[in-house]
Amino acid sequence: MNTMTPRQIVEELDKYIIGQDEAKRAVAIALRNRYRRSRLDPEIREDITPKNILMVGPTGVGKTEIARRLAKLVDAPLVKVEATKFTEVGYVGRDVDSMVRDLVETSLRLVKERMGKDVEAAAEQNAQERILDALIAKEKGEKKADRNPIEALLGPVRKPDEPPEERESRRQRRERLQMDLLCGALEGEIIEIEVEDNASSETLPGTDVSLNDMLGGLMPKKKKIRKVSVIEARKILKAEETSKLIDMDKAVSEAIYKAEEDGILFIDEIDKVAGRSQSGSPDVSREGVQRDILPIVEGCTVNTKYGPVKTDHMLFIAAGAFHVAKVTDLIPELQGRFPVQVNLKPLTEEDFRKILTQPENALIKQYQALLGVDDVKLEFTEDALREMAHIAVEMNDSRENIGARRLHTLIEELLDEVSFSAGENGPETVTIDGAYVREHLCAAMQQFDVAKHII
Repeated sequence: MNTMTPRQIVEELDKYIIGQDEAKRAVAIALRNRYRRSRLDPEIREDITPKNILMVGPTGVGKTEIARRLAKLVDAPLVKVEATKFTEVGYVGRDVDSMVRDLVETSLRLVKERMGKDVEAAAEQNAQERILDALIAKEKGEKKADRNPIEALLGPVRKPDEPPEERESRRQRRERLQMDLLCGALEGEIIEIEVEDNASSETLPGTDVSLNDMLGGLMPKKKKIRKVSVIEARKILKAEETSKLIDMDKAVSEAIYKAEEDGILFIDEIDKVAGRSQSGSPDVSREGVQRDILPIVEGCTVNTKYGPVKTDHMLFIAAGAFHVAKVTDLIPELQGRFPVQVNLKPLTEEDFRKILTQPENALIKQYQALLGVDDVKLEFTEDALREMAHIAVEMNDSRENIGARRLHTLIEELLDEVSFSAGENGPETVTIDGAYVREHLCAAMQQFDVAKHII
């Protein structure tokens, strides 16, 4: 995916996002520039920084979706944060450094998922062996409480002079259980397994570091006994064995590199911290936050529990509606760090119609799949789609403009009766036409918000 041209990137984004060609072009160029930079000599590569993007547009027009789909195209770590959640350093609340720490955690998860696929076969085999041990222990009726105190501490003591007959009997019993396990005959069997107690690795208050991290992993991990079914035990033990087989030092090193070179930080609601304080008192939720965000965007080093992480080559995408505040209300230094500014246009009636059917994850396709579970075939006529788009535009104009999210409200109300009774009458076909839409959404359109007119 790294070798995709900007035109190909836009074509991929077109599968999920309707309109907003200017924004798609901007992010496509930014993504391609990353590939171009990676092909340069190290001397010049270090001096080329990403051209951060500022998206300006009303809510629900696709700002967040563009960034999210962009990250998926190249399997890049992406963290979405709201600027309103941060406060100035020294005050109660989240500091801006936490967004970089979250990005490293996301990057590490992606790397571990990829490395986990390489050791998946070995992890499954190890998990299978542990399940077999638990099944044999259950069959023999062994319990920890019945063991010798030394065995409880050090494990079962191996008998040096085990008779050949007993050894052969144990092997045959294990093979029999293994065959039953492979055939799926024991999936519902309840067994006892010993797993790591995750509660022992809780982080210290106000930090992202656990006590075990501070001591360099010197403290032994606590174990606990769980009674679960074989099918659940397989999932738990496979995840645990996968974690053991992954080289964590290599994973952390790769995750930090991926976060530094490919990381995308999406800062939403940037316009909510754009207003300047008019009084002499400090405003910890506006200009102070901007000044704290500034060094992160400019490029600095943030200390995380995995080591220092540089933000110089991370791509920052900021977004905001800027209904009340203006882009010029941002401090000049921060404005300068977002050289690419794109304006996203409000959605038209034709855009709403396309959103309902064209994207890969279109709302109509989602509801057709959901109701298909109950053998209900859902069909929409062209006039129904046009009517829904028309109503969505009218409601956005007369009320709060929430963009494409208005369609979620409309389609829930439209299909309320169908969703409630689906599956009661067996297989059936439900056709939604324009008349059906007008009949069921007429009340929603006529609702009058009296509260706005009460003095």
